[in-house]
Amino acid sequence: MKKRYFIILLLFTTILTFGQRGVKIGYIDTEYILENLPEYNQISKRLEDKAAEWKNEIEDRSRKIEQKKESLNSERILLTREMIEEIEEEIILDEEELSEYQQKRFGPRGDLIIQKQQLIQPIQDQIFNAIRELAKSRSYDFIFDKSADIVMLYSDKRYDISDQILRTITRANNRRKVDSKKEKREIENESIIDESIIVSEVENNEKDNEIKEKSEESNKKLTVKELLEQRKQKNSDKRKVKD
Repeated sequence: MKKRYFIILLLFTTILTFGQRGVKIGYIDTEYILENLPEYNQISKRLEDKAAEWKNEIEDRSRKIEQKKESLNSERILLTREMIEEIEEEIILDEEELSEYQQKRFGPRGDLIIQKQQLIQPIQDQIFNAIRELAKSRSYDFIFDKSADIVMLYSDKRYDISDQILRTITRANNRRKVDSKKEKREIENESIIDESIIVSEVENNEKDNEIKEKSEESNKKLTVKELLEQRKQKNSDKRKVKD
């Protein structure tokens, strides 16, 4: 409460200080912004599914403990004192482990809180960056959060810049999507270029092989001609010898 009064007093003092030039004030509703961000809804759904899974596990373990208790009560007459004490100790141990598990999952420092903070932190950073960007571009002196600790007894809708923050975040996300698509296209183009280079190299190799084969064939043909000429020469030499 003291903190709220201090902030209100500080705001009032600042407004008086800058009263001559006028103070530009806006406010946002963080809950409204988060509810209208698809990324936040996806994260909430994931957390809800995980929490439901943990709750089912807790309920299942709790049922098993109750079954042990019922079984002990129904069989108590037939059991020795040592056996009864042993089963009771098992039940106590199971209950302690279940309590620890509940704290581990749903406690103040449990997995649900930690995962929520880790998953939502990037979105909160987006909202803060959008507020800072808008405050600089539109020259806002103060931007308050309607859903925070500050009590807003009255707020005029025209000073609500929540939708502007949403548009800023959406534009930033769209730019990132475009950049990722562009990178993807560049990678695909690089792969196409690589394939074309490989194809051209293969074609060049095939052409070289064809040229080589043709030259070998021509060499073979020349060799046959030479043989025929040699035979002719031999025959002519024989004739000369006879003459």
